Amino acid sequence: MNEDGAQIQLEASWKARIGDWLLRPEMRELSAFLRKRKAAGAHVFPPGPQIFAAFDATPFEQVKVVVLGQDPYHGYGQAHGLSFSVMPDVPVPPSLLNIYKELEADLAIPRPDHGCLLPWAQQGVLLLNAVLTVEEGKAGAHQRRGWEGFTDHVVDVLNREREGLVFLLWGAYAQQKGKVIDTGRHRVLKAPHPSPLSAHRGFLGCRHFSQTNDYLARRGQARIDWRLPARADLQLAPAGS
Repeated sequence: MNEDGAQIQLEASWKARIGDWLLRPEMRELSAFLRKRKAAGAHVFPPGPQIFAAFDATPFEQVKVVVLGQDPYHGYGQAHGLSFSVMPDVPVPPSLLNIYKELEADLAIPRPDHGCLLPWAQQGVLLLNAVLTVEEGKAGAHQRRGWEGFTDHVVDVLNREREGLVFLLWGAYAQQKGKVIDTGRHRVLKAPHPSPLSAHRGFLGCRHFSQTNDYLARRGQARIDWRLPARADLQLAPAGS
């Protein structure tokens, strides 16, 4: 896939399994669409090198947990390629604030002073949006342009080639996308979306974080440390590295 005239590199373990999908006609059309929108002056987020940041941060063999989001935040400087996450100097969005509230209630983890979830991704939490790009101020601007088929393929490959993953499906959209998941091979946890519009309907109180760690521990795997370092202590890898 080509964007901004530069070849986007997919992390090696993912490229071996899903790289061919990027050569499909619909992905070439998506690439042309992205170039056209940028040429027209649209601000496309996240920046090109960060579009596949979720895969860079969590190689295929290291995935333990999958969090499915819908599309990136559309405010300037928010999106950096990880679902629900924002750059450390960006205010914490409302949905992420509710995630932090649930973490505090579930595991007594104090709310961090930033919204960067990269430390989760580096422990094996794949923070995957269904659509990987958006335009400033236009939520859902790149839906039905080809990203959904690509990320459906990602979920399908994880479902078939891995075993014992935890899928956190928050909201109807994620739950629909996760219908292909074999619940005999994986743990699927469902709750309403953490958005302020729906969090009170069951996301708050779902205890998904402790349930995830209990499942991993039963399978002999290390638990996720859901605590996030203070903003001043964050170690951020270069974008796209």
